[in-house]
Amino acid sequence: MPSTSKKDYYETLGVGRTADADEIRKSYRKLARKFHPDLNPGDKAAEERFKKVQEAYDILSDENKKKVYDQYGFYADNIPPNGGSPAGGSGAGPNFEGFDFAEFLKQQQNAQRGGAGPAAGFEDERFSGGGSGGFKDIFSQFFGKGGGKQAVHPERGADLEYGLTVDFWQSIKGTQVKLNISRQETCEVCHGTGAAGNNVVVCPECDGTGTVTQMAGAMKFNLTCNRCGGTGRLKNACPNCRGEGRLSRPDSVEVRIPQGVASGSRLRVAGKGNAGTAGGPAGDLYITIRVEEHPFFKRDGDNIVIHIPLTVSEAGLGAKIEVPTIDGRALLKIPQGTQSGQKFRLREKGIFNGRKNTRGDEIVEVSLKAPDVRDERTRELLRELAQVQTEDVRSAIWSKVQPAV
Repeated sequence: MPSTSKKDYYETLGVGRTADADEIRKSYRKLARKFHPDLNPGDKAAEERFKKVQEAYDILSDENKKKVYDQYGFYADNIPPNGGSPAGGSGAGPNFEGFDFAEFLKQQQNAQRGGAGPAAGFEDERFSGGGSGGFKDIFSQFFGKGGGKQAVHPERGADLEYGLTVDFWQSIKGTQVKLNISRQETCEVCHGTGAAGNNVVVCPECDGTGTVTQMAGAMKFNLTCNRCGGTGRLKNACPNCRGEGRLSRPDSVEVRIPQGVASGSRLRVAGKGNAGTAGGPAGDLYITIRVEEHPFFKRDGDNIVIHIPLTVSEAGLGAKIEVPTIDGRALLKIPQGTQSGQKFRLREKGIFNGRKNTRGDEIVEVSLKAPDVRDERTRELLRELAQVQTEDVRSAIWSKVQPAV
């Protein structure tokens, strides 16, 4: 007699019935680590809990198994005892009351391994369809590689990713590059059908539908046709692509790098990914840009930052100096009394942003460079400067560091 015990796999994993695959996986990993026999040697309770967690995850992590469990459960509460359809649906079906699906699956697996006793000879009249189709066949379709119609439909090809490194000036000015990539292209012999010539015929087993009907008691199931694999067609494989419909080929792609492109930017080249199947469109090629750093110009968003040294006389008296920009040279006015670390802005001397149709600025940070004293005349001038400039430039420091009285 099969077990009638109820098993709530969601409760076993500690997740709600609306949990998505990621939540289920995270909860399983947490519990598996906690109750794993290797981490709990000699603890039978932990071992049993680990088996239950593993069983629950085996069901809920498999899309087809989860669908069956959500629809029927591994107990009879959601199947009307009169043999009606689940959840108040119409139509007739076998009586699942009191039947433990988990026990049934376990016994079927034992039988496949050649086990003896009740498991090997297990049978239940509610799941015998009489003839060749019984519920065991249906069950294997749910939990095996079948699970539904797999008719061929046009599918878009996969996108491709490519990393490209450009130098600083290429990113500033923009450029055109040629990439040599490998992509799947439609086979020119079979034109993507995968068949040799026009030798494609309708499958006689399913009449081209891709599915066949099997009965389990009063229940009727549409299952994937084993003969054609759900395609509805029989064909001889194309010798050029071996039935794949596509071939990996080298390809040369011209790519325009826009002006002002930054590291991490992602460019899209439409239709240059892998070819689609069954006449589906090709995927796209995505190019991730990495920009090499420049030894002098530093990029900050759309701005350019540079550091310029000043002499003591330029900082003290003021001056007009030439500074480099990404366009060439520009004149910068240094006001009298400029301090080291002071920053100046050159408007619209930065990087062009094509999306905003604007241009950044250049930020010039200055630093004072002490004179290199190599002769007596320079020393005399500095001594004279020290006699004239008697201000204690560090006086403000002491008022800030004195402890409170």
